[in-house]
Amino acid sequence: QVQLVESGGGYVQAGGSLRLSCAASGRTLSSYDMGWFRQAPGKEREFVAAITWNSYSTYVADSVKGRFTISRDNAKNTVYLQMSSLKLEDTAVYYCAAAARRGYVVRAAAGYDYWGQGTQVTVSS
Repeated sequence: QVQLVESGGGYVQAGGSLRLSCAASGRTLSSYDMGWFRQAPGKEREFVAAITWNSYSTYVADSVKGRFTISRDNAKNTVYLQMSSLKLEDTAVYYCAAAARRGYVVRAAAGYDYWGQGTQVTVSS
């Protein structure tokens, strides 16, 4: 199985940028399609972005389209979420997740097999 550790979260002013990283260990990242989710206080976990194992396909939620970009570097066993033009409503705990390789983006949380512990992103005005 794979272990996932997110990093890069923190405090940022509205309009600013952050890059989240998700480092994998235990198995090579190329065995998995990957995704990012987020959960704000009192809300359900929400899909943010996904990428196939070979980076051929990516998908981002409408709420972050044009502002967030997902990418990966299999050689570094790392997936990234570049976030720009951050808004107050982007405040949440961000989780990366791994799904056994299918070759298409997975948007449902139930489709993922492994999860990281999350990293907090707080956007202030």
